Amino acid sequence: MSASRPNRPSNAPGWGAPLQLVLRLLVMGLGLGVITGTALKLLAPRLAGSGQPSPTPTPALGLPGGSSLPPGLALGRFEPRTELTALSQKWAQLAAVHKDLQASGYLLVLDDGRFAQLNPERPLPAASSIKTPILLAGLEELDAGRLRWNEPLTLTKEVIGGGAGWMASRPPGSRFPFWEAATEMIRVSDNSATNLLIKRLGGKASLNARFQAMGLTGTVINNWLPDLDGTNTTSAHDLARAIALVDTGEKLSPRARDLFREVMGTSRTNTLLPLGLLMGLGGDSANPDSDLLGHGVTVLNKTGDIGIAYADGGLIELPNGQRAVAAFLVKGPFNDQRSTDLIRAMAAEVARSLIGKPGGSGNPRP
Repeated sequence: MSASRPNRPSNAPGWGAPLQLVLRLLVMGLGLGVITGTALKLLAPRLAGSGQPSPTPTPALGLPGGSSLPPGLALGRFEPRTELTALSQKWAQLAAVHKDLQASGYLLVLDDGRFAQLNPERPLPAASSIKTPILLAGLEELDAGRLRWNEPLTLTKEVIGGGAGWMASRPPGSRFPFWEAATEMIRVSDNSATNLLIKRLGGKASLNARFQAMGLTGTVINNWLPDLDGTNTTSAHDLARAIALVDTGEKLSPRARDLFREVMGTSRTNTLLPLGLLMGLGGDSANPDSDLLGHGVTVLNKTGDIGIAYADGGLIELPNGQRAVAAFLVKGPFNDQRSTDLIRAMAAEVARSLIGKPGGSGNPRP
């Protein structure tokens, strides 16, 4: 007969006792944690008062003119609120001297809505200033993922344009990355680079529809660049709005906005809006961008020049930290220096109005 297994005594501890011990320890730990946390919370004010003295609050960063930066700079808005009537009237007086010139001007301080205007909605030949809204449209496509920054664009006979730029000297079939075409379009106002972008962005009709959707009602592309007949149009209001759409954050992501500013900052021509601002501050220079920095002013601008029409539009960073957009267009006789002088004179009045320094008479430049 096989031996039977002995029965386990009924009083054997099994797993019950260890489990009870673990549960008791957990409850005790939680209770101690609550008591310790409550004590520290009650003692914190006393400990803080008996320790090191609290640091003195850092004063707000001062701006030129005595104002202070708000806690977190807000983006401006494209909302005209208060007209600078004296400035608008001054522009009208300057333009009235030249009955045979057609002029359009617009200024808006994005931070507070102050504005000035002279026939702001009047469509005039855009010349190369139309490249600013084209750049905006291209960066919108980049933002949407429908275009790559280094996407190659192929030069064809259709898009080769004369005048400004060097890409026209390259043989058909040459390829340029989008970033290079966009940069050269602004840096040296390359017309072939501009036409490459127009084609890549869907053509003239597609871009015109996009401009309308942006509220640029007077901005229309009818012909490839250079468009010496002036059939491509825009207005001072449209140019200012196109730049403001980026700076206010209404269009483009922060990274695409940075690209817009970087590309606009490469523009070589500074003899209209930047020089006019400098003249309003009493200066005159072959390098106005550099001299403006000494006044705390930065300008990101793009000009246009087809002989019968001149234009310039840009973002102006003012010494007090505010930002403004300004644009001017003038149409007149071919290569008439009065057209460029008028743009500079209107820009000089902007500097006097917003910065408040007496202007100088500077020598006129072509």
